[in-house]
Amino acid sequence: MSTTAVSAGQIMDRVANLLNDPNKTDYKYNVMVPYLNMAIEEFSDMMAEANAPVSNFTSTNYTPYQIIMPVGVDAIVRQEDTTPGYPKYPDNLVEIQEIGERPEGSNKAFHPLPHREFNQRFPTTNSLLFWTWDLLVIRFNPGGANLRLEIELKYVIQGVNYVVNENDIIHAINSRTYLAYKTAALCAFFIGENETRAAVLEAQAEKAIDRAIAISNKGRQSIMTRHRPFRAAFKARGGY
Repeated sequence: MSTTAVSAGQIMDRVANLLNDPNKTDYKYNVMVPYLNMAIEEFSDMMAEANAPVSNFTSTNYTPYQIIMPVGVDAIVRQEDTTPGYPKYPDNLVEIQEIGERPEGSNKAFHPLPHREFNQRFPTTNSLLFWTWDLLVIRFNPGGANLRLEIELKYVIQGVNYVVNENDIIHAINSRTYLAYKTAALCAFFIGENETRAAVLEAQAEKAIDRAIAISNKGRQSIMTRHRPFRAAFKARGGY
């Protein structure tokens, strides 16, 4: 197993230790799994809110997610939609960040489409012109485009998979500390009904998520900032 992955069982072993039950007499794996999934969902939501890399996804990086817009088609629908002829967007989409287009078969860069709040009809061209997000449907200029286009979606996903049992692998960097503390806090509160221990564990979980987000943000920084020494400005003015 890579250093960036951890099994659900490893997380729950930590949880059992935090709850003074290392033998898992009361806190068995099957008892803890629902609470671990709650912690996973919260971790994913907070990572998405912080724009962490674990929640970002580009459809064209993965062959199964390739989207081709036929001539005259003006929408991309959800997986459950049975409307014939309309392409479907991936079922892991949570929130759209950017949509780009290019002619099918082209190796040029994708041209970003502007986002509009409401749909409006314009004359049909070789572009979809814009996109709107309307009742879980991605809509473009009514009537679509007059040539086939390849679409690139950049969007937010739930970055961490749910688990079914202790053998499932959680692929998320810097998640294990938060997931252990948060799952333990939920178990202490809802199973053990120990509000004091739950509060302590929740505080540790908050520190862990703050660190995880800070590390993620640090990795995205492109400009190095040199902080001025303490009292530097005061000394520059001739102070003592």
